Amino acid sequence: MAKISELNAGQGNVDVEGTIKEFGEPRTFNKFGRELTVVNAVLEDDSGNIKLSLWNEDATRFKTGDKVKIANGYVSEFQGEPQLTSGKFGSMEKLGGEGEEAPAEAAEGAPVDVSADSNETVGESIEDVAEEGSAEEPPVVEKVGEPEEEVI
Repeated sequence: MAKISELNAGQGNVDVEGTIKEFGEPRTFNKFGRELTVVNAVLEDDSGNIKLSLWNEDATRFKTGDKVKIANGYVSEFQGEPQLTSGKFGSMEKLGGEGEEAPAEAAEGAPVDVSADSNETVGESIEDVAEEGSAEEPPVVEKVGEPEEEVI
C-alpha cells in the first residue's frame, strides 16, 4: 500500500488508502454522446493529500469523511499538481474501521455494483472538463447508401 506522499504523475497500478477530506459538487456533461458525471475531491492520509477525481457512479457513492481504498489507480498531472483516479481498470471501495470494507448500502437489500467496470474515465483530467455543456459535441455520421456486396 503506497502513501500519498510517494505518488508521482504518470504512476499506474497505485494501491492507496485515505480519507476524503473535501468533496465538490458533481458535474454532468455529454462526451461522445454519453452522459458522464465527475466530482473533484481531496484524498488524505497521514503522509499528505492529493486531488482525487471521482467519475460516474463513484461521484455519488462517496462523501466527505469516507475512508476509501483505491486499487490499481492512476496518477496524472494537471497544472503541475498530481491527481489520482481509480481509472478505467481500477476500483474504489469504502472502508469501515481499521481498514475493513464497509457493507455496501442498497435500497431494500438490493446488491450494489462496485466492480471495476463501473469506473470509466475518458482519458482526461478533471480540470479539462469545464462547466456543463462545454464538452465538444460528437461529429454527426450519416449513412450514405447500402454497403456493396462482395463478389467472389
